[in-house]
Amino acid sequence: MEKIKPVKIKKEMKVSELVGGMKEAGFGARKIGKASEIMKKMFSDEECKVFLGVAGAMVPAGMKEIIIDMIKEGKINVFVTTGANLTHDLIEALGESHYHCDHWDDKEFHDKGFDRMYNVFMKNSVYEKIEKFFEKNWEKFQDSKNITGFLKKIGELLPEGNNSILRTCYEKKIPIFCPGISDCGIGLMIWGRLASGKSLSIDAFDDMKEIIDIAWSSKKNGVIYVTGGVPKNFIQQSLQFSKGADYGIQITTDRPETGNSSGAPLEEGISWGKMKKDVEYIDIFCDATIALPLLLASVKD
Repeated sequence: MEKIKPVKIKKEMKVSELVGGMKEAGFGARKIGKASEIMKKMFSDEECKVFLGVAGAMVPAGMKEIIIDMIKEGKINVFVTTGANLTHDLIEALGESHYHCDHWDDKEFHDKGFDRMYNVFMKNSVYEKIEKFFEKNWEKFQDSKNITGFLKKIGELLPEGNNSILRTCYEKKIPIFCPGISDCGIGLMIWGRLASGKSLSIDAFDDMKEIIDIAWSSKKNGVIYVTGGVPKNFIQQSLQFSKGADYGIQITTDRPETGNSSGAPLEEGISWGKMKKDVEYIDIFCDATIALPLLLASVKD
């Protein structure tokens, strides 16, 4: 039997020490500690390709720099996310911002032209900059054959040194997959150009081959799912046709009873062949804006 050890806070302790101490406690604290250990093994395994799937409004919530650091430090090999996160990343890349709102009146926000995401908001006028960006650069997207290539081109068009996920992935040659690209501000802007008579031919199914090839050719695979959703399922599908994941970390607040992807525990993926039978995994039930910074900081210091 392993005894529970109370978490001891010390002056000037490192995050890794705190998270290591959390592993000796119970409940969610222990899961954070165990996830840190799995993450360290995943990142240090040179044979492992790491797939990061991010749903939820993580960029507006201030998680952008954490994702950028993971890309710059070579911790991930594949990035799958929602169109919303990429839209918000592009918004900030074009010089706009997201703002705090601890109190709100949504009717008043609508009248003022503010869009709210829980306790964060932005100006609705930001979409004007996105529209101008695509209007100015439309012809440069004509060689984009799939969604990954289209997103790579956006990153290329952003200036060197731009602190965005899109630009960083372009510079580090990390593919971005976004199966739900039409379900966001970027998708609306593309539709707007098409509706006005402009042309663009992109194969929405071609990306599936690319991500399956990555999963199939790698010796080992690791997955990190932040709030689940479509990015998680897109990665899971690619693993189903390969060897399955050797390592897995999921951060979610959803429950399994609804049958949705975000609430499905990683163990469920074993039945599909998406996770190996001997996979090292952990499900963390926590707000991702709390768990993700703790985990990444714990493996950095």
